[in-house]
Amino acid sequence: MEYTIELEQETDGRWIAEVINLPGVLTYGAAKEEAFAKAQALALHVEAEKLENGERPSFNAGIFFRAA
Repeated sequence: MEYTIELEQETDGRWIAEVINLPGVLTYGAAKEEAFAKAQALALHVEAEKLENGERPSFNAGIFFRAA
């Protein structure tokens, strides 16, 4: 599965990164790269938690990230 991460800069200068494929998964960072990396990590945590709880993950074979 390829995750789409939307990046937007807030008025206070922080960056927000939202994983579109996983509702509610968003992070903040002081820099664009920091917010993006945190969003990647959180998406992986969410998928890992699904696996741990016996739920079906959102992906089939591979995991890919791309910036939007």
